[in-house]
Amino acid sequence: MENKRFINVQDVVEEFGVSTSYAYKLIRELNAERAADGFVTIKGRVSRQYFDERIYGTTDKKEVV
Repeated sequence: MENKRFINVQDVVEEFGVSTSYAYKLIRELNAERAADGFVTIKGRVSRQYFDERIYGTTDKKEVV
């Protein structure tokens, strides 16, 4: 996946092999967390940095691989 600041549903589907509806659910949950912390969110997209922190526990995916 190319280096993007935000990822969308299709990126999540491709990275994890999940359904589109599950990818939307995951992004909604992550955006709700960000909104609760006072951040502005974009519907259908999530910050790549926050996504990596929540999914992998790090912003550097090389540590996980």
